[in-house]
Amino acid sequence: MNEKKLSLAALILMIFTSVYGFNNIPRSYYLMGYAAIPWFVVSGILFFIPFAFMVAEFGSAFRNETGGMYSWMCKSVGPKYAFIGTFMWYTSYVLWMVNVSSGIWVPVSNLIFGMDCTSSWSFFGSEYLSGSRLLGIMAVIFFVFITYFDTKGIDKISKVTSIGGSAVLTINALVVIGSIVMIVARHGELLQPFEGLESLKTPLNAAYQGSPVMILSFIVYALFAYGGIEAVGGLVDKTENAKKNFPKGIVTAAMVIVVGYGLLIMLVGSFTNYSEILGADNITLGNVSYVIMSNFAAVFGETFGASEATQIMLAHGFARVYALIMLLALLGAMFTLVYSPLKQLIEGTPSELWPGNMGVIAEDGMPKNAMWIQCAIVSLMILLVSFGGDSMQQFFLILTAMVNVGMTVPYMFISFAFPKFKELEGVDRSFVVYKSNKSAKIWGYIVTLTLLFANVFAIIQPALDGDFKTTFWSLSGPVIFGFVAWLIYRGYEKRVAAGKVEEEELLDTNIIA
Repeated sequence: MNEKKLSLAALILMIFTSVYGFNNIPRSYYLMGYAAIPWFVVSGILFFIPFAFMVAEFGSAFRNETGGMYSWMCKSVGPKYAFIGTFMWYTSYVLWMVNVSSGIWVPVSNLIFGMDCTSSWSFFGSEYLSGSRLLGIMAVIFFVFITYFDTKGIDKISKVTSIGGSAVLTINALVVIGSIVMIVARHGELLQPFEGLESLKTPLNAAYQGSPVMILSFIVYALFAYGGIEAVGGLVDKTENAKKNFPKGIVTAAMVIVVGYGLLIMLVGSFTNYSEILGADNITLGNVSYVIMSNFAAVFGETFGASEATQIMLAHGFARVYALIMLLALLGAMFTLVYSPLKQLIEGTPSELWPGNMGVIAEDGMPKNAMWIQCAIVSLMILLVSFGGDSMQQFFLILTAMVNVGMTVPYMFISFAFPKFKELEGVDRSFVVYKSNKSAKIWGYIVTLTLLFANVFAIIQPALDGDFKTTFWSLSGPVIFGFVAWLIYRGYEKRVAAGKVEEEELLDTNIIA
């Protein structure tokens, strides 16, 4: 039976849903205001489009391989390079778990109280166990709870909570339609005035004004907003008339996503005056989305003559709805991602590669030993960051920086391997975007350098302002996990040299998609 192929429209929709993230919009507006828009365009040109074409060529050439990005890098560069790059890809999810476990209490607070009160929470009035410290302890308890249920094989909850993904799309539509209605009702007035080129080059956030390194460090946020494009590698052979439609689909999806991000940032400015709403010290990267969504509802009421009491009721009500949607989406993702990336990583490698019983998969298909080791690592990182003595604002800044850097660094391994891939002989080249090895080298190195410089600026910028803690934690993820990957592989090589393991086992094994 012939497999039904994706139409151009279906391909564009799949790429859009894999990449686009609503939460990136309020965070970007908070960090840069309208000045975030040009950086999304630059990142789209220097990273999103060329990188998507690379993974499409990889995916087409190795479509019969089950190893995904590991297979691509292993066959292009070598198994050690591939293992370290793939292991760092997995550990980017570890950093994500650290962030979400701590940040999930913000939607819980909004759901219960209609606003973020987490900065004032304390354990029976204890000043020491309050703020980020209390959130850290609660995050550890939450993550242990999730790990326990997942090791029991109870992953059905993720199917229920997947409703959050559809609801987020509804929120997007509400914001777009509601904002346009308010703009029309106010005869084109934007609550945050747009002054053309000046607004596009001057950040609204005072911390970013007059600091070129700070502005350049924002690129990593824009790059992170395009994360997930590695998933398009397997779509080439599922697309109708791929040679024509796939490049067109990538470019169209990229334009839709760039325009989508730019338009939504503009629309946030239409109902959010930056200094009035986002100038307070209690605004963090963890709660800014809820603050902006609350403000959206309040301003909508104000625009149409609602009383102040009604505006407050609308703000708290919409904050609760948005919090419930985000809570469901995050819980669904957490229940799945606690075991899924780890399971794929371990199942694809020989058990001899992993120390002790870490590589054992239980009868129910769960890597239980590895999951508890993962739980210990995530819990330790949460406690180290949360007990670092920071304000809530700094706490969420560190967590976000860790995730942004951790999730974009592994892409460098793929883009750097691409020129080597183009030099391979005997490879299926039925789908080609980069017609020559020279163009592959140029774009491979452009994407790699874009990722490198963005992360370097993101890592060093806090230190230049005296915030060495954020720099340390941003750098710690890639360095520590990269070193751990090297140690694991080095131990495997020693066992091979001692004749305990056959080297071919790893060379012939595909790891993950």
